[in-house]
Amino acid sequence: MIKRLSAWKRLFLLCEELIGMRAETTVSALRRTYWDARGRWLVFALAASSIACLLADFYGLCPMRIFTPFIFLPALLALFAFAGLDCWKGDGQLWRAVSSGLVAGLLAAVAYDVFRLPFVFAKEWGIESVVPPMKLFKVFPRFGAMVLGQPIEQPEYSLAAHIVGWIYHFSNGATFGVMYLAVIGSASRRHWAWAVLFALALELGMLFTPYPRVFGIDMTTRFVLVTVAAHTVFGVGLGVAVRSLSQRVWAFSFKAAPSV
Repeated sequence: MIKRLSAWKRLFLLCEELIGMRAETTVSALRRTYWDARGRWLVFALAASSIACLLADFYGLCPMRIFTPFIFLPALLALFAFAGLDCWKGDGQLWRAVSSGLVAGLLAAVAYDVFRLPFVFAKEWGIESVVPPMKLFKVFPRFGAMVLGQPIEQPEYSLAAHIVGWIYHFSNGATFGVMYLAVIGSASRRHWAWAVLFALALELGMLFTPYPRVFGIDMTTRFVLVTVAAHTVFGVGLGVAVRSLSQRVWAFSFKAAPSV
């Protein structure tokens, strides 16, 4: 008798779970889909405003001290608002892509910098005989100086320049994650290797911009190999993280959305 009741209980729980899944699917079907071609292009453009901030300065279109407060930050707020609208009234696909893309991109940027630490601190750690010392972090205070409207080259950079530069660096990593999802559409349908190709394409593209010249970077074989390896790490981290995070935020989007 006890075994029979236990079997009925398991059957009841299974039916309850299936009904809940069907209800979620029905709610999703009734809601508007913002994650279509037009929505993805808009998300890509808004997220790309981060790296566009730097490129616009390189090509003399708009200095970063103007672009950051009047274009980049408003575009970032618009991206958040669009994601919030989808979470509130949409089917949640765009919300999931933006939120998981931002977090995955940020985690990938951390992995990218951790990989470069031995090169940056090779002398301090006494490993210069194995790992070549390279000033891979020297661009960050220069980012900050550009945003603050200061000269790019300075004998010594202020704390504000360092902080702003690092924040801008991580904003690029986070928005790259969103851009990647806007390109592929769904992380569950693409292998993580696509993120590696995306990261390498971004880096190789930047090497053909004034980036090396502006920051005084010598385009040696060693530098190219190290930066390719570092961006491979970024791509692997982005691809793996975005697949995991996109699945985790799926349920949350239904809970956050009001009932129809």
